[in-house]
Amino acid sequence: MQQWFEEAKLGIFIHYGIYAVDGVSESWSFYNGRMSYEQYMKQLDGFTASRFDADEWADLIEKSGAKYAVLTTKHHDGVALWDTKYSDLNVVKKTPAGRDLIKEYAEAITKRGIRLGMYYSLIDWSHPDYPSVYEGGKVPEDLSKVNRFSSPLDGVQDEEKWQRFLEFNNNQLREILTNYGKVDLLWFDGDWERSAEQWNLPEFKHYLQSFNPDLIINSRLQGHGDYKTPEQGLPITRPEGPWEFCTTINSSWGYVPRDNHYKSLNQIIRMFCDCISMGGNMLLDIGPREDGTIDQRQVDILLGLGDWIHTHEEAVYGTQEGIMTRYYLGGSTLSKDKKTLYLFVYDTPKESICLKGLCNPIKKITVLHSGKELTYDIHGGVPWFNIPGTTWIHLTPEDTHEQVTVLKLEFDEEVEMYGGSGAVVTHN
Repeated sequence: MQQWFEEAKLGIFIHYGIYAVDGVSESWSFYNGRMSYEQYMKQLDGFTASRFDADEWADLIEKSGAKYAVLTTKHHDGVALWDTKYSDLNVVKKTPAGRDLIKEYAEAITKRGIRLGMYYSLIDWSHPDYPSVYEGGKVPEDLSKVNRFSSPLDGVQDEEKWQRFLEFNNNQLREILTNYGKVDLLWFDGDWERSAEQWNLPEFKHYLQSFNPDLIINSRLQGHGDYKTPEQGLPITRPEGPWEFCTTINSSWGYVPRDNHYKSLNQIIRMFCDCISMGGNMLLDIGPREDGTIDQRQVDILLGLGDWIHTHEEAVYGTQEGIMTRYYLGGSTLSKDKKTLYLFVYDTPKESICLKGLCNPIKKITVLHSGKELTYDIHGGVPWFNIPGTTWIHLTPEDTHEQVTVLKLEFDEEVEMYGGSGAVVTHN
């Protein structure tokens, strides 16, 4: 696993496509029959990208504090945002935009030293060769439940067509991986409609890494990905290995103007803190309008998150997952040398912050955003059995940050937490 990914902490996801024209759900709106395929594809005529400015996007992403970005090069509808040679269904040939948007995005992102990520849908509900087989090659008992965009309606599979489709995917992915400089991350989606064997794994992954051996691939590759991607539901327990939580700012991935169900800036910052407390990244999504502009509410969230991160950088970058919530009922991170512990205080305290199980003597406690030193008390403990007392850190409402407060605890030695049975543990 590439070290940069585990140290990135924040990425920005961008769902941009023709679905922004009518503000409908990306691809699923025709797949699930909420509108006809023809009606959905009419949006091609309204996709202008007339105010699309990749440099503005990149500036916003940089200001958010994100270290990588992921743009939808092609969703399940099959509409490519680049000038692909392998399908006319792309914004260069079929929309008034008439531009290779991936090229502009890749240049702007790379120029700022932000890691370049590309989302690519493995499934293509517009491609004539795609609905040629069933998942795992098994014909369903009830053909009336088969969706015509996914699989054959008559129970007859065509392996030749399927192989042709795989070649099509390989060709498009070669374009993405070779035409736009070094791609750091491939974010797949749609692997669930076919088995690992049908996707030709692990050979398919070897093919992708032949273009860049350092390429990182997300988990949506039937068990062959490099990291886990929980979606929308913040993990309750830490996923094993490297992971990333992808989530929307409102309830939609793409631009849906009637969706006013927005998370507050405070909620987004808290979710971000929860992710980094468990050693993960957050991939926060924006959905630009068809003209390429971004809803001001989404811009404000990214800028607000960036302000908070900038103020608390040392508690974010260069840290690892913190202590378990049984010791502190909030989020936390640890410095690489484990001699500094950062506690995230989500709410305004009545009187003090409670930290249990700390074995080390504390050198100093400060409020990170103000530098103010705090006093504390230790009550209880059984020193002759090495059982630590409870640390009560005095924090008044006046000392708190308007969003999330970070307390910095410094130690002479590595942080040790009491294990409850004489053992000490420092992480989950």
